[in-house]
Amino acid sequence: MKTNAIRILHLDTNHPLLWAQLEAAGFTNEADYTSDKAAVEAKINQYHGIVIRSRFNIDVQFLEAATQLQFIARVGAGLESIDVEYATQKGVQLIAAPEGNRNAVGEQALGMLLSLMNKLNRADRMVRQGQWVREGNRGYELEGKTVGIIGYGNMGKSFAQKLRGFEVNVLCYDIQENVGDACARQVDLATLQAEADVVSLHIPWTPETHKMVNREFIQAFTKPFWLINTSRGKNVDTADLVEALQEGKVLGAGLDVLEYEKLSFESLFTDHRPEALQYLLDSENVLLTPHIAGWTYESHEKLAQTIVDKIKQQYGLFIPHKSAPNKEASVTGIGGIFFKSKDPKALKSWYATHLGIPVDDYGWSFWWKDAQGNDAMTQWAPFEASTRYFEPSDKEFMLNFRVHHLKPLLTELAAQGVTIIGNPETYDYGTFAWILDPEGHKIELWEPIDAAFQEK
Repeated sequence: MKTNAIRILHLDTNHPLLWAQLEAAGFTNEADYTSDKAAVEAKINQYHGIVIRSRFNIDVQFLEAATQLQFIARVGAGLESIDVEYATQKGVQLIAAPEGNRNAVGEQALGMLLSLMNKLNRADRMVRQGQWVREGNRGYELEGKTVGIIGYGNMGKSFAQKLRGFEVNVLCYDIQENVGDACARQVDLATLQAEADVVSLHIPWTPETHKMVNREFIQAFTKPFWLINTSRGKNVDTADLVEALQEGKVLGAGLDVLEYEKLSFESLFTDHRPEALQYLLDSENVLLTPHIAGWTYESHEKLAQTIVDKIKQQYGLFIPHKSAPNKEASVTGIGGIFFKSKDPKALKSWYATHLGIPVDDYGWSFWWKDAQGNDAMTQWAPFEASTRYFEPSDKEFMLNFRVHHLKPLLTELAAQGVTIIGNPETYDYGTFAWILDPEGHKIELWEPIDAAFQEK
């Protein structure tokens, strides 16, 4: 199907680049920002794509009417307003854009935490009221604290990256295995509850996470803690949170989202004001914002661009943006070829006998000159089949890449959402870090000190 035959219905306003770039790619754009759901449903069979934020639920009835629908693009991070299971059964491609606002969410989470711990909002209000109170506004430092991140996807990783430099211990808990990286150590929930001074939620709203933060959850923590929620309001039982605030089990709460929000996230329910909500509004150790984590001028544009790129990619039109190579942080060569063997000792002997390879206990180290004329070494090494060195990968081989400036490279990779395994380790012969590629291969990154291998 040619792109000019693909009709896209825009149900919410977004950054103008979204419309303009889809139009330039040949798609037919149409907008309906005012009709109610029933009116949209009556004509949805004419469209192949939908672009929406959170205007209304896309349920089974709506999807049944959308007989030509090929994709739904939500300009945001989550898909909770869409019946994902049924849409998938119908072959409808679901597109979201967590990459577009993850940085903004991470920055706001950090800002809310620092404001809470240092009582900045309270102090500001008192000064404006003519009260110059220092002792009553004494705060706490983040340094030395343990921050627990629940949900370690795009948003959780962004927050963890922002914490680097604060000299904190960062833990993460996620239902997915092996998502920990250089910014956060993955632990089970019990460990996080035993150690955390701060808890930040970065999870979707699902049946499993609905009111996850309740009395039982809070009481399981060993220490009183600060709570940050920039995820979804219904992940927290507000009445139980208020009880914990009153008891001092929760020291303070930074809430960008509330369980009383309407589905559109555009307003609170207004029929009545629950007692728990009133307590939050009156409390000096609670910081409230109207679902604006991720709502910046920059993310407004990045969300739109991400959606455009993903729609174009679906139709084979997207050419990845190529950036100039980073000369300060880059791969310079292959540092090692590692693979599993049933009998490494016998295999090395075979290579020595038949190919004349000068093997040693580790395998074979061969030397070459890099682009600057420096001596460089690459290691060929068979490992025992039972080795755990390749974990968490279950692949049979692993590559080692030599790199310049490992630390900034890791920062770039983390920002791009690459899975970083564990923390860097430094030895006499260099510094190492580990990542996973998209197919699950473990890759070792090595900033080498080649001279350590040469005979004195």
